[in-house]
Amino acid sequence: MSTTSILDKAADNIRILASSMVEKAKSGHPGGAMGGADFVNVLFSEFLTYDPSDPQWINRDRFFLDPGHMSPMLYSVLALTGKYSLEDLKQFRQWGSVTPGHPEVDVERGVENTSGPLGQGHTMAIGAAIAERFLAARFGNWMSHKIYAFISDGGVQEEISQGAGRIAGTLGLSNLIMFYDSNDIQLSTVVSEVSVEDTAKKYEAWGWNVITIVGNDAAQIREALTKAQTETERPTLIIGKTIMGKGAVAADGSSFENKCATHGMPLSEGGASYEKTIQNLGGNPENPFVIFPEVEELYAKRQAELVKIAAEKKAQQAAWEKENPELAKKLAKFFSKEAPKVDFAAIAQKADQATRAASSTVLAAFASQVENMIVASADLSNSDKTDGFLKKTHAFTKGDFSGAFFQAGVCELTMAAIANGMALHGGVIPAVGTFFVFSDYMKPAVRMAALMQLPVKYVWTHDAFRVGEDGPTHQPVEQEAQIRLMEQLKNHHGKNSMLVLRPADADETTVAWKLALENTCTPTGLILSRQNIKNLVAENGYTSALQAAKGAYIVYKPATKADIILVANGSEVATLIEAVPFLKEKGIEVQVVSAPSEGLFFNQDESYRNEVIPASTPVFGLTAGLPSTLQRLAGANGKVFGLDHFGYSAPYKVLDKEFGFTAENVVNQVTAQLGK
Repeated sequence: MSTTSILDKAADNIRILASSMVEKAKSGHPGGAMGGADFVNVLFSEFLTYDPSDPQWINRDRFFLDPGHMSPMLYSVLALTGKYSLEDLKQFRQWGSVTPGHPEVDVERGVENTSGPLGQGHTMAIGAAIAERFLAARFGNWMSHKIYAFISDGGVQEEISQGAGRIAGTLGLSNLIMFYDSNDIQLSTVVSEVSVEDTAKKYEAWGWNVITIVGNDAAQIREALTKAQTETERPTLIIGKTIMGKGAVAADGSSFENKCATHGMPLSEGGASYEKTIQNLGGNPENPFVIFPEVEELYAKRQAELVKIAAEKKAQQAAWEKENPELAKKLAKFFSKEAPKVDFAAIAQKADQATRAASSTVLAAFASQVENMIVASADLSNSDKTDGFLKKTHAFTKGDFSGAFFQAGVCELTMAAIANGMALHGGVIPAVGTFFVFSDYMKPAVRMAALMQLPVKYVWTHDAFRVGEDGPTHQPVEQEAQIRLMEQLKNHHGKNSMLVLRPADADETTVAWKLALENTCTPTGLILSRQNIKNLVAENGYTSALQAAKGAYIVYKPATKADIILVANGSEVATLIEAVPFLKEKGIEVQVVSAPSEGLFFNQDESYRNEVIPASTPVFGLTAGLPSTLQRLAGANGKVFGLDHFGYSAPYKVLDKEFGFTAENVVNQVTAQLGK
């Protein structure tokens, strides 16, 4: 049998396995998997470089799947490599299986990213490609490897692809090779009814190398991948014109290819004949979960080749390590799960400044002390103050990744998904900045970071209506309540899926960054002010603020038993402190609590929580967001004063007065609550 014939046989084997997985589960998407089988088959059997015995090898090629509904294709080709058993495939979409409906990151089995929301998977690949270039610039070209991505019509149509394509082309990511499975069929219609754009010209305009082929022809796929390997200036897009549901047959024996019906349901439910399709592909419908002997031999041969390739590349690395012992230690440190060591106590903060400015001071320290941090901003670095980092380094440009700043342009969602890809690649610590109100654009990628437990850092500034003159479009009101929900949501390990910190002053900001850097297993959001805030403590502020590690702590304790507990985070804490003497004049003793992280606080033992916010004492909460933001801390009997409306355009001090965020109104609210 010729090489091409064996490759076609292997692709049909993938089609049989993929369609059978969906058929057995009575749920899933067989058509796309059947059409894309030829590309992944050639990629995995001839091009993708990895170590079969060392899945975490840092110098492996990486494959990012964008259309997560094509998971049967991925699981099937990985079964040919030995990463999944046939029994695993039979358990597709079942409780407790390792083959969920959409892939969930599992590097040990060859799954590099969680995919599902279209567009994010290939954008993560761009982040991985940036990380690879960053590391190669520091450790040498022996570290070079390829990043492959697989995208569908839906991924091209999702708006995120606009930013992703622009950035990859602008930066000249020649290490990125993306296959576009262009089958002209969507879930509910044909592509021509929703898009008539010339995709090739669009990517060419962004600076990509574009190759168009018949996507089900193994020889053309091989030729395109070979050409892409030699490209040194541009990312490559291989547009493969494929056949949706390739090999599908109707009950009367006629072709059932190119049908929307095969996109999102089992073949038998969509009008095709499952049994005749399996027969048409060379399988046995009575026993479809089989790897053909010649296919098993093809992949065994590739596995043997990979062992030699990996050994040679690892020998190069070993020689480099011997010649560069200090750099070798640094590289190992970059890829370790340990948080970098930073002397936070030595970071000098100016008193009474905006927390975004305090964050800038910390980032400036990181620029020299955290050598594998990449900071990005959505065209706001001089306003979100990530330029504190930028001033100590320089931005990436095409051909130069020696700096550590990523100018993303105006594309918050794209930037956040790229940060996820950086974190998935490993070796770097991504931090991304924008205004807090624009976290709305980022939430789909933030959610994916939480799902994948990625330690991405979000710098969200201009945290409340005190943005002032910019008006309601730029004044976050409901955003904190939304983000705080992620602190309550648990991940698969029973931990908070995200750490959210809204520091109350400059010293708390230093501590917030300390907690963010030490958090290596979930994303962290830092919510920072535009306006200046008075320091909570005149001296030893950093030492006092270290208590923020418990989520909430006492910043003012009365001499006698408190009549009421005042709780806030961010700049509202200073407002509570300002109200203390006026309340004392009225004979009201208060305890003031700064609560930068609800999630951390509720992880503390009950005795500590009851010390900070006693269950028997009334609670008054003050928040610049929705009252629900603090309601969990205030408890069922507590009262929270917040906003139930959007902001207005005016100077922030005017808004403070009009909205009731003054010491005077705190006094009025508390006396009314206590009936005094």
